[in-house]
Amino acid sequence: MDIKKLQKIVVDALEDIKAKDIEVLNTSKLTSMFDFMIIASGDSSRHVKSLARNVYDKVKEAEGQVIGIEGEETGEWVLVDLADIVVHVMQPTIRAHYNLEELWQTVPKRGKKSVDK
Repeated sequence: MDIKKLQKIVVDALEDIKAKDIEVLNTSKLTSMFDFMIIASGDSSRHVKSLARNVYDKVKEAEGQVIGIEGEETGEWVLVDLADIVVHVMQPTIRAHYNLEELWQTVPKRGKKSVDK
C-alpha cells in the first residue's frame, strides 16, 4: 500500500472518532525502522483504546498490513505498528510526559545546547 494512502487512512480513522492534536512526523531521515510517526490524544483510556482499534480496523479493511498493537490493556498509551508508520495514541498526561514530538523532531530547537564542564 502506498504510504501516503496509508497515512490518510490512519488520520481519517483518528478524526472519525474525535482524536485530539493529531501530529504526523516524518522520521525517514532519523531511522530506517519506519518512515512516519503519527501521534494523537484521547480523552480517556476507553477513548484511547477506541482510537487505536479504529486505526487497526480501517487499515485492515483497506487490506493494509498491521504488524501489531500494544498497550490496549491499560489504554494510557496504545501503539499500532503498521511497518512504515507507527501510530501512538495517548492520554494527554502521558503524551506530555514522554513528549515524543520533541524527541523525534528533525531540527533541534535553538537554545538547547549541551555544555561540557
